[in-house]
Amino acid sequence: MEIDLIAKKAGQNNRTVIAGVLGLGGAAMLIGGLALAMPDVALHASLRGVKVWWEVLFPALFPFFVLSELLLGFGIVHLAGTLLDPLMRPLFRLPGAGGFVVAMGFASGYPVGARLTSRLMEQKLVNREQGERLVEMTTTSDPIFLIGVVGIGFFGRPEAVPVLALAHYGGAMLLGFASRWRGKSSSEISAADTDTDLLRSHGGRLRAAIDAMHRARQADGRPFAVLLQQSMQSSLGLIFIVGGLVVFFSAALDLLLYSGMLSPLRETAAITLRLIGMPAELAASFIQGSFEVTLGARGAAETMNINGPLPLVDRLAAAAFALSWAGLSVHAQVAGLMSRTGWRYGSFIRTRFLHGIIAVVIVYLVWPFVRSAAAAGVPTWLDMASIPRVERVLWPPLMAAGVLVILATAGVLAQMLSGLRRKFPER
Repeated sequence: MEIDLIAKKAGQNNRTVIAGVLGLGGAAMLIGGLALAMPDVALHASLRGVKVWWEVLFPALFPFFVLSELLLGFGIVHLAGTLLDPLMRPLFRLPGAGGFVVAMGFASGYPVGARLTSRLMEQKLVNREQGERLVEMTTTSDPIFLIGVVGIGFFGRPEAVPVLALAHYGGAMLLGFASRWRGKSSSEISAADTDTDLLRSHGGRLRAAIDAMHRARQADGRPFAVLLQQSMQSSLGLIFIVGGLVVFFSAALDLLLYSGMLSPLRETAAITLRLIGMPAELAASFIQGSFEVTLGARGAAETMNINGPLPLVDRLAAAAFALSWAGLSVHAQVAGLMSRTGWRYGSFIRTRFLHGIIAVVIVYLVWPFVRSAAAAGVPTWLDMASIPRVERVLWPPLMAAGVLVILATAGVLAQMLSGLRRKFPER
């Protein structure tokens, strides 16, 4: 009986794999045929993707890729993990090393969270279930893109910034908190958690954190010159993969749009939007955002009808969905980075869609308050578009450091409160 069940399950898995291969192969042939039929469209879309990669993604992501490798090699992640453990475990049921990924992921944007999560999984600092939940929470836009490009550049309205930020990052934190009840029981911990518990018995948390960093550095053992060289090599390979995916999806989207093959999907989206009370004209931006986040956010900001621009709150909701869904281009980047970890894509795509829905709801909830503040003349945000490019590149690492300091301080305070409760129990 058991043999029959195993054989049946294996047959189902084989059919799923075959269907996936045929589907991907058919899609590749379709895109290739469209590129041959419309070479000018493919060329212009590819050039636009290269421009986005070179001017935005390369300077924003490459330093973080190199920095993350260096921090892992020097054991800084282990130091932060031990300090942040009292905060991350009760809030998100994740080991303290996840706090480092949250800070870096929120500050630098997708797909840095996936890159760091995959490295933590390779080093056995988080298990598969924890890694899946961590990458789902940290697949977010970087603040520079959300503030300077989308809020100020596309919408040209300062009040758009706090609405998008609350919807996007607030939704991610809510998902991270809600996912703590998903998966294995909280009593099941990884090897990294056990190691942290052992370190606690050797002294205070700060001493344990320094000890963990020292052990990690000894285990790595690479001299700084070798570590830097290998970090640069691996980071260059990753950034070129990211660029290739951006160019491919940019070309694929334009080819599908110009060929008219996405018209049925756009009509379906328009009907759905009418049913939920949103303008049907936003259907095109939702379709664009399903492929590439930049095109979706720009399309939402520029959508108009015969009476002029749509209401700002509706356009912000569409942009928030595009930012939170992240587009299939980012999905492919995350899948590539997580491919060696046994990570499962099904849970990720469900969470991304749920994040988009939550972001839309938050936009409509907070918009009345932000609109009232803007009408009263209360400044809502600084004009990030005026920041020089060099400072824009340096600002995300400083923000990541600030978030880490805040999280570490909260972790130390949580540990102190826990110690006081044990010392002075309630009677």
